[in-house]
Amino acid sequence: MPPLSILLKPASSGCNLRCAYCFYADEASVRAAPNYGLMSKEVSHTLIDKAVGAAEGSVTFLFQGGEPTLAGLEFYRDFVAHVQDTFPRGLTAQYAIQTNGTLLDEEWCRFFREHRFLVGLSLDGNRACHDRFRRDGAGKGTYDQVLRAARLLDRAGVEYNVLTVVTGYLAKHIQSVFAALCKGGFRFQQYIPCLDPLEAERGGESYSLSPKEYEEFLKNLFDLWFRELEQGRYWSVRYFDNLVWMLRGHAPEQCSMRGCCSLQYLVEADGSVYPCDFYGLDQYRLGNILEHAWDELDQTREEIGFIAESRHVPERCKGCQWYLLCRNGCRRDRVPGLEGRSYYCQAYAGFFAYALPRLRRAGSMIGL
Repeated sequence: MPPLSILLKPASSGCNLRCAYCFYADEASVRAAPNYGLMSKEVSHTLIDKAVGAAEGSVTFLFQGGEPTLAGLEFYRDFVAHVQDTFPRGLTAQYAIQTNGTLLDEEWCRFFREHRFLVGLSLDGNRACHDRFRRDGAGKGTYDQVLRAARLLDRAGVEYNVLTVVTGYLAKHIQSVFAALCKGGFRFQQYIPCLDPLEAERGGESYSLSPKEYEEFLKNLFDLWFRELEQGRYWSVRYFDNLVWMLRGHAPEQCSMRGCCSLQYLVEADGSVYPCDFYGLDQYRLGNILEHAWDELDQTREEIGFIAESRHVPERCKGCQWYLLCRNGCRRDRVPGLEGRSYYCQAYAGFFAYALPRLRRAGSMIGL
């Protein structure tokens, strides 16, 4: 059996913020059960026990939300303790958590450091962009709280990166956003385009990102990134790192750049299992970890054709010079009206034509 990667929702869709563009809140709102509450020990221990028999070498546990810290620090202490009691010699566990950072304190950070959690911190660059869409239940911005969390992580020596959601507004202000992140010392940066609500026409939200805006964003961010690189300062931008890696003949590590969906497990708080974080919907439910074995979950995934559907290559993509870099993007961004092509098809094409020579040079400059 290969290494295993499991995404957990220990607090389900529960969150202490009300970010305007939250895709999981949108998903949860159309399920029969919008929120499954907090994950019980029965679910977490069963998940860990079943992982032992299904993985070889390592298991990666990735905690997301909602806001996963709402499960409480004791949940994580118990989780790690059960892993340590259960995993045999030769099977290792790796941990990652994506958090809005507002509930972190020194105790949380010491725990992350002790157990080598990789932390993803949600931060939309600068105050104006962040507070525009990332607000708490009272409608107040959370920028200061997230910066406080970053400094706590720094002092504790926790490895972390920042995740920035690209909205139409942020795309227009990428110069100040990138400057703020670099000034803040955030060496590891990830930018992901926002998602419009399920079944909604693209571009109708206050935060929506158009293909043209995304193209200009990629070009402008790349110019800023490459200029820093030429001056001997390397900032890891995950998307650019993956492109450089691909141009040197390697497979991308980022799921959305592989061309088809991979074998993943999203485990909700009640034990329900889904094939992907973007498809935590009733119609994609594979089963429940309390009731089903991994091979049964895999069989259901095959029966509903989840991965097979993602392998479809539109006719226009087959002859496209950029397909080996684009691979038609993430399934969630593919639009039926475009013959199943990515909503950002033209954005990628324009960006690759603009940046390819420098992307090739970047590989030797950063040693990827």
